[in-house]
Amino acid sequence: MESEQLYHRGYCRNSYNSIASASSDEELLDGAGVIMDFHTTEDDNLLDGDAASPGSNYVMSNGGGAASSSTHLLDFLEEPIPGVGTYDDFHTIDWVREKCKDRERHRKINSKKKESAWEFTKSLYDAWSGWLVVTLTGLASGALAGLIDIAADWMNDLKEGVCLSAMWFNHEQCCWTSNETTFAERDKCPQWKSWAELILGQAEGPGSYIMNYFMYIYWALSFAFLAVCLVKVFAPYACGSGIPEIKTILSGFIIRGYLGKWTLMIKTITLVLAVASGLSLGKEGPLVHVACCCGNIFSYLFPKYSKNEAKKREVLSAASAAGVSVAFGAPIGGVLFSLEEVSYYFPLKTLWRSFFAALVAAFVLRSINPFGNSRLVLFYVEYHTPWYLFELIPFILLGVFGGLWGAFFIRANIAWCRRRKSTLFLKYPVLEVILVAAITAVVAFPNPYTRQNTSELIKELFTDCGPLESSQLCQYRSQMNGSKAFTDNPNRPAEPGVYSAMWQLCLALIFKIIMTIFTFGLKVPSGLFIPSMAIGAIAGRIVGIAVEQLAYYHHDWFLFKEWCEVGADCITPGLYAMVGAAACLGGVTRMTVSLVVIVFELTGGLEYIVPLMAAVMTSKWVGDAFGREGIYEAHIRLNGYPFLDAKEEFTHTTLAREVMRPRRSDPPLAVLTQDDLTVEELQGVINETSYNGFPVIVSKESQRLVGFALRRDITIAIENARRKQEGIVLNSRVYFTQHAPTLPADSPRPLKLRSILDMSPFTVTDHTPMEIVVDIFRKLGLRQCLVTHNGIVLGIITKKNILEHLEELKQHTEPLAASWYYHKKRYPSSHGSNGKPRSRIHHVQLIRSFQNGLEEEGEGSEEVEEEEVCLLNDSNL
Repeated sequence: MESEQLYHRGYCRNSYNSIASASSDEELLDGAGVIMDFHTTEDDNLLDGDAASPGSNYVMSNGGGAASSSTHLLDFLEEPIPGVGTYDDFHTIDWVREKCKDRERHRKINSKKKESAWEFTKSLYDAWSGWLVVTLTGLASGALAGLIDIAADWMNDLKEGVCLSAMWFNHEQCCWTSNETTFAERDKCPQWKSWAELILGQAEGPGSYIMNYFMYIYWALSFAFLAVCLVKVFAPYACGSGIPEIKTILSGFIIRGYLGKWTLMIKTITLVLAVASGLSLGKEGPLVHVACCCGNIFSYLFPKYSKNEAKKREVLSAASAAGVSVAFGAPIGGVLFSLEEVSYYFPLKTLWRSFFAALVAAFVLRSINPFGNSRLVLFYVEYHTPWYLFELIPFILLGVFGGLWGAFFIRANIAWCRRRKSTLFLKYPVLEVILVAAITAVVAFPNPYTRQNTSELIKELFTDCGPLESSQLCQYRSQMNGSKAFTDNPNRPAEPGVYSAMWQLCLALIFKIIMTIFTFGLKVPSGLFIPSMAIGAIAGRIVGIAVEQLAYYHHDWFLFKEWCEVGADCITPGLYAMVGAAACLGGVTRMTVSLVVIVFELTGGLEYIVPLMAAVMTSKWVGDAFGREGIYEAHIRLNGYPFLDAKEEFTHTTLAREVMRPRRSDPPLAVLTQDDLTVEELQGVINETSYNGFPVIVSKESQRLVGFALRRDITIAIENARRKQEGIVLNSRVYFTQHAPTLPADSPRPLKLRSILDMSPFTVTDHTPMEIVVDIFRKLGLRQCLVTHNGIVLGIITKKNILEHLEELKQHTEPLAASWYYHKKRYPSSHGSNGKPRSRIHHVQLIRSFQNGLEEEGEGSEEVEEEEVCLLNDSNL
């Protein structure tokens, strides 16, 4: 019943059922480093647009009225028109229209499924298409993630040497079958040769060290150069993390080519090269982009999703969950990440399909087993020592560090990204990548903790020391000979190797902090999850070793005396590294629930939930004290994407009249009458203005709102009428009503445009608080909203206007416009005081009264606000 009412009100029409896609998301858009700024780019602004050409695909024609009229006079728009129903690049979709279109499609399928077996089969296919597309997405995401993991590990080890017995083996795999490895040097075997051994014939000495150093830098620069060249030449959208753009796309924005097949192929290849180059980046964030590309491509196989942008975004939400699932081996965390961090519209069925996609992706990755440890990630760990209550203090301190690091990183990275636009790096991105890669390689090689792969570093920091660990961080364990017996004098002091490792970790921490700031934002695929986790893991491991040594040397302190028995292993440094990693990642992204679940799935232990929650929440609170934006929201705002963050609160007291357009200095708002315009006059209004939409009023006298029509739809309708219908000339009457107006017998054929009219556009009154307007835009996904006063249209508010208003309020500037003064005692009438009809117009403009009323109000007058609606010929209503 509700959908039928909406249909008759004009939200749906038959022409929506067939949409001719002018272009697809698989097209590649040329141009590297495209920056969209809502101050200059026409997103969905219906006033300041320049879509004068028929190719502009602005779409919000929700009209339709009665589908079966008694007269079919020139109602040619009842049939689908090529180009209607699609969206132009860098524009926002109409969520209301898309959802209503899907309801109409579903209603048609249900009404026909009992007619024949074929129609019933089609209905089953339509019902199962959602599960099929997420299954294909999960399969492709898991397969690509396994391929990326295997290739990245092999190419990363290629910087240090090569396996002579099997070129396709990495260092660890090369030594698996060797019988000549020792416990202390398990990574050395005759089959693996360093570059110094191959070129100079010697493995030790200054010459071999210099040769290995040189080859390490050579391969790092080669990988980085190849990655940035492929991105620049073939797929400019393959750079970066992709999560800010994914969030914007899921909110309803169109970015052609960002999720296309070229972007998928180049991002997969260059992600391997970027990770292998040793840059301070990770592959986990870009894997979300890769998974969404898979979901977008597979959605074109099913008309249910290919012809509906809102339904397609449900698939992309499930794909983002699959991406996190294969990135961290956390299917549940992936679903929560999609819900908490990236999705804009997340119905219950999308939750189920996201869970299924994450499950399929994790199953495929587990079957591939890229790391050879039967785990989905390299740094999977398990702890067997419980945590104690006093450890909440260092855990909370790690949360404070994570929040401070997150706030510092966001500000520093955004400042550098802004600075980049005024340097040569904006014009020459290859130079910047080569320079950063060279500095990273030169500084990283001498330190073993920065030389190795970041995922391997996190694994080493997470791992609890045991008898099978030969790491320098676990040298004090060797004195126990594998025994954990409780004695009065336990052998738990750290050897000099541990302190040396801590100094190296401190240097690695400084290096990672600096390089991550300059790396995130390069024109190569670059994730932020792994570098942030590495920084937190280094800090956490240092804190964990310090607390462990305090517990050994000062076991009689009240903190340790009550909880730690003498000789017992009451401190687990690896747990501190895990908590620190979660805290730093939470400080950068401001994730909470999904982050805790992801780290929980990494460790496989429920008993560490409380430390993780304490650290993550502390990190978020500390970070929010310096700014509520996460790194992804900050980059969305930096690039000017039209994204209304649902987490952001609107606490100001502005009204709709202060934000609406036009302002006093703007051209007046153009309107159309419903039945007394000619084709020539209509074309004149379109050619003389740059507006992309026109409110339709009853008549030039009453100026009451009837509906809303788009420039693009009007242009297409006139062209189709001239091409398909006879008798349409410049003098033909144009009408938006159901029935044609009474015309003289010798008049040319009229042109009916009712089917392109949105009969129920969203409207608010001029006194509506902007807090309510912003909520309406967020929750309904509106593109524009008309502002009226007693049914008379005064102006329009678009998504761009709201973003500009929020930006100015953030900068603590003056309101967008001074208060409008209204006179509520008089309203526009169809006749003047002399009893004669007022002159006919096509435009209305709201102006301010700067006359004596302002001075009188300043003197304490309680005079009612004045309103003046002025005509183009300066006659007052």
